[in-house]
Amino acid sequence: MSLVKSKNTKPELVIRGLVWGMGYRYRLYDGKLPGKPDLVFKSRRKVIFVHGCFWHRHEGCKNARMPKSRLDFWEKKLSGNHLRDLENQKQLVYLGWESLVIWECELKNLTEVENRVREFLDKT
Repeated sequence: MSLVKSKNTKPELVIRGLVWGMGYRYRLYDGKLPGKPDLVFKSRRKVIFVHGCFWHRHEGCKNARMPKSRLDFWEKKLSGNHLRDLENQKQLVYLGWESLVIWECELKNLTEVENRVREFLDKT
């Protein structure tokens, strides 16, 4: 697992390019915020997380299947990731921030993702 990147993943780079091309400016990985969001829009008090379907347990997604070996390890690891994500989002709401989660599998339809991002960021 040491080879699994946590920053600058391909899905993140796609979203960053899309958002930048839409004219929005952002900061990366603000460690002061819960969950170290991938994209931070400080003036809007909004953040975007780009989640991998497998690692963050995207419900109903075929990419979120459970491995066949070492089930005890993977169940604990992946459910822990999911619970941590939920807690981080709850803390962000408490701090007055809004968040949007973009799942890896959603990148197949960038037009839809662009519409969601624009709606999220322009909403007051």
